[in-house]
Amino acid sequence: MTEQAPLLVMAAGGTGGHMFPAQALAEQMLARGWRVKLSTDARGARYTAAFPAGVEIEQVTSATFSRGGPLAKLMVPFRVAGGVFSAILRMSRDKPAAVVGFGGYPSIPALTAAWVLRRPRMIHEQNGVLGRVNERFATKVDRVACGTWPTALPDGVEGVHVGNPVRASVHERAAAGYIAPGPYPMSMLVIGGSQGARILSDVVPPAIAALELDMVGNLRVYHQARDEDGERVATYYAENGVQADVQPFFHDLPALMSEAQLVVSRSGASSVADISVIGRPSILIPLKIATGDHQTVNAQALVEAGAAIRIPETQLTIESLRDAIEAILSNEQGAIRMSQAALSVAKPDAAAHLAALVEELAGYDSEERAAYERSGE
Repeated sequence: MTEQAPLLVMAAGGTGGHMFPAQALAEQMLARGWRVKLSTDARGARYTAAFPAGVEIEQVTSATFSRGGPLAKLMVPFRVAGGVFSAILRMSRDKPAAVVGFGGYPSIPALTAAWVLRRPRMIHEQNGVLGRVNERFATKVDRVACGTWPTALPDGVEGVHVGNPVRASVHERAAAGYIAPGPYPMSMLVIGGSQGARILSDVVPPAIAALELDMVGNLRVYHQARDEDGERVATYYAENGVQADVQPFFHDLPALMSEAQLVVSRSGASSVADISVIGRPSILIPLKIATGDHQTVNAQALVEAGAAIRIPETQLTIESLRDAIEAILSNEQGAIRMSQAALSVAKPDAAAHLAALVEELAGYDSEERAAYERSGE
C-alpha cells in the first residue's frame, strides 16, 4: 500500500451495529487498493480486533447527553468541540478522498470536519429509521446509503439502497447448507446485541427448558449473554438439563449461525443481515426502546417473506417463546422453507455495492487504477 493510494476515513460509534458494517467496508476498500482509517471511541475500539491489519485506528473525543451524571452532561459540548477541532486538523493534513459515517456519537467529529472542509462525504444508515446522528447529517452529506429499505428520510433527501454490508467471515458462509431440525443433535444460537439483552437471558432459558424432553435432549444452545447475566444463565441451563455454552461474545458467531437450526435474536440491522445472508430460520424480538421502533422495521422483510417469527417485547413470555421454538424445530419442511425465504431477502453483495458508491463519490475507479499500474510494470 502506497501513500499515493486514496484514503477513506470511516467514522462509527461503539456498537456492533455500527462497527460490523464499517469492518465489511474496510475489507472491501483495502482489497481495492485504498488506505483506510477508522475514527471511533474507546467503546468502538473494542470491536476492532477482527478488523483487517491494514486499518489505522484513531480514537476520538466525543460524548453523548444520554450517559453520565450532571457534570458529564455539562462537559459534552466541550468534549465534542475538542474532538471536532482535532478531526479538522487531521483531515486538513490527510485530505481523505472520501469520508463515510456509520452513525453513533463518535462519528460526529469526522463528519463535521468533512463538512467544514468540503471533503466528499456519505452516511450509511443500517436501520429503517435514521439514528440521531445520521438524522442530523443527512442533509449535510453528498450521499445517504441505506441498509434497510425503505428508510424514512428527511424531505428532499434521496437514499441509495445498498443493503447492510456483512463481514467477510459472514460472506464466506453465504447460503451455507441448512440441516433441517429432526430427532438428532441440533443447535440454537441466541444473540441479544449490546442493549436490552437481559430480557432474553430471563425468558429464553426457561422457554427452552419447557420444550418436550426429547427435543431438549437433542439441543445444544449457544447463548450470548452480558457479563452480569452469564453465570446465572449458565447455571439455569445446567440445572434444567440443557446443554449450553454461555459467553459474553462469540468470536466465531458466523460459524455458529451457519451450523444452527434456529436463531433467536434481537432485530438489530447487522443481526438481520447476517441471518439473511447465511439463511437461517429466526425468532426476532425487537428492542422495545429502540429509536423510532427501528428494530420492528428491520425485521419486517424477514417476517413478510415467511423467514422469521416476530414477537414484540410486550408479548414475550416463556410460553409464547416456547411455542414459537417448538413450531420451528418440530416442522422439518417448514424450517427449510424459512431458511430459503431468508436467503430470498438477503443482499450478500452489499459491501461491494457500498464500496462502489464510495469510489463513485470520490471520483475514483479501482479498475482504471489497476490497469494504469499494470501498464507501468
